[in-house]
Order: sequence, then C-alpha cells, then structure tokens
Amino acid sequence: MFRQLYSALTSENTLDRAFEDLTRMLEHGAWMFARANEVLYSETPADEVRQPLYDRDQSINELERSIRRKVLRHLTVNPGHDVAICLALMSVAKDAERIGDYCKNVFEIGCLYTEGFHVDKYQAPLDRMAEAMHGMFSRVIAATARSDEAAAGKALAQAGEIRRSCDEVIAELFHDEGEIEFHEAMAYSLLARHYKRVAGHLANIATAVLGRLEDLDFYPEKEASERGRR
Repeated sequence: MFRQLYSALTSENTLDRAFEDLTRMLEHGAWMFARANEVLYSETPADEVRQPLYDRDQSINELERSIRRKVLRHLTVNPGHDVAICLALMSVAKDAERIGDYCKNVFEIGCLYTEGFHVDKYQAPLDRMAEAMHGMFSRVIAATARSDEAAAGKALAQAGEIRRSCDEVIAELFHDEGEIEFHEAMAYSLLARHYKRVAGHLANIATAVLGRLEDLDFYPEKEASERGRR
C-alpha cells in the first residue's frame, strides 16, 4: 500500500510536497535527538543547544501544519479521493511532531540532572538504545524519502528491541529501590520512558511505510505482555 501512497504524494497535485515535509520533520527530529544526548552526557553546553533545538521543534510544528493544509486542500478539491492516504499521512505527521517533544524532554533531563551517571547496569543499556536510535532515525528517514520498505522493516525490528530494553531498565530500577540515589534513578527512568516513546513513534512511521495501517499504535510485545497479565 505504501508504494501507492508514495506515488500519490509525489504526483503533480496539492500533496506533491507533503512527503518531503514529513522527511524534513524526521531530519529535524534526528538532529534534536543527537543534540539532546550530547547535552545529557555533557559533550555540548546546554546554552549552546537550547535555542537551536527549540527552533527546530518550532519548524517541526510548522511542517505538521503545512501537511495538514495540503491534505485538507487535496480533499477539498478531490472529495472522496485518496482518503486512506490522507489519513495515513496525518497520523504519521503527528508521530513526527511528538518525536520533537520527546527530544525536548531528553534535553531537559540533561539541563536539570547534572550529577552524572554512575551505575553501569543502567547506563550501558541506555547508551546502546541511544546508539540504536541514531540508526533507526536514518532508516526511517530513508524509508519515507524513498519508500524503502527494507529500511522500514529493519527500523521496526529495532523498535521492538528498544522498547523491551526500556521496560527491563524500569523494572530493574524498582528492584533496586534504596540502592541507587533517588535523582539518578529518576533520570534513568525518565530517559528509558522518553527513549521508548521516540522509538514507538518511529515504529509507527515505519509501520505506515510497510502499508500496515491497521497496526499503528499496536506493538506485538505490548499485546503479549497484556495477555500475560490477564
């Protein structure tokens, strides 16, 4: 299905630039994620990143509004045409917008928590997640820009691994209650949650690339976990 979506959005109509807008949103998100993590690990001063990061987030918001305008214009001029395509685009544009918000959250942890990270059993998996997500951004950008279903499939597999790792970190933190400094535990927990959310939104976009629109916001490991609790 996504090949039809890509073809429709790159044709000569009011949606011809919408796909480029989505890709630009993801490129901004990837930049924000990288800079936020640099601040988190004290590699770049927060003051150097703050304004450019918030400017990028504003650009993401403007691009989402641009996509909405294009979709509404297309549906007004062509009522009943490409409705599924337009709904899919609106959905993944919201995912791309939310990624910017969670990147800001990671940046804010770097600004607020300045005591450093000292517990390797939490830091190591979070480092691996951050590195994997840099690659995931690249794959999802390639998927949206070129309708690359292979890249989308790899990104989706990565997302499942990242979400499972995030859940494991949070569960382990509960077991270590009283054995780790409160503020450091809070930072690890928040990072795990924010990384999981970014991975989830990237996974939604990859899912749309694969044409599996009915699976948006549904994750196999989440459903399995919920069945296990019943």
